[in-house]
Amino acid sequence: MATSDRMLAYLGSTRNIVGSVLALVGLGLHFIGLAGSLWPVVVAGLYGVGALLTPPDRVRLTISHAEVETRRLREDLDALVAKVTPPRFPEDVVARVGELAAMLRDVLARAEVLTASPDQLHVVSQAVRDYLPTSLEAYANLPRSYALTRRAERERSAHEELMTQLGLLETGLGRIAEAVYQGDEQALRDQGRFLRDRFGGSSLDL
Repeated sequence: MATSDRMLAYLGSTRNIVGSVLALVGLGLHFIGLAGSLWPVVVAGLYGVGALLTPPDRVRLTISHAEVETRRLREDLDALVAKVTPPRFPEDVVARVGELAAMLRDVLARAEVLTASPDQLHVVSQAVRDYLPTSLEAYANLPRSYALTRRAERERSAHEELMTQLGLLETGLGRIAEAVYQGDEQALRDQGRFLRDRFGGSSLDL
């Protein structure tokens, strides 16, 4: 690790934070006249005590199955989105796929919550690796003029059919995203109950 990287890592470490807080306490003692003329030594000493006595940050080397699976899905999603570009795909298709990808990335960022529900993970996986690419591939293999033309008065064009399918995917994935967010909200509520039980009344109640 380069020296600059080590410095940045230390600046964000618990040791530096605790040391800095104690140093500020020492500075406060100086301002109220309790540290005397040796206040710089007091400030430095308090920082050193805080930095030395604080346990080092825990190193986490193991990677959970949830992280591995969702990382692969994100990679597959990014590879797919990179192929959905004009002129093969119209701008409205590109925009809709971008919206779907943003929703999927947000869900996949909550790996542990998502993998706690195998059914939801399966749908997300199928959307990334089957449903979305299958619809896009079928459209991409049609001549552009054919894809935009209706075959009969009441029959959708291939472009309209694709947009409908993307809308259905957005609706289904939106339900999964809502369920995942509700899991996060429930975790927040559980934490609120714990804090109220531990510390008394709180304005954090949702």
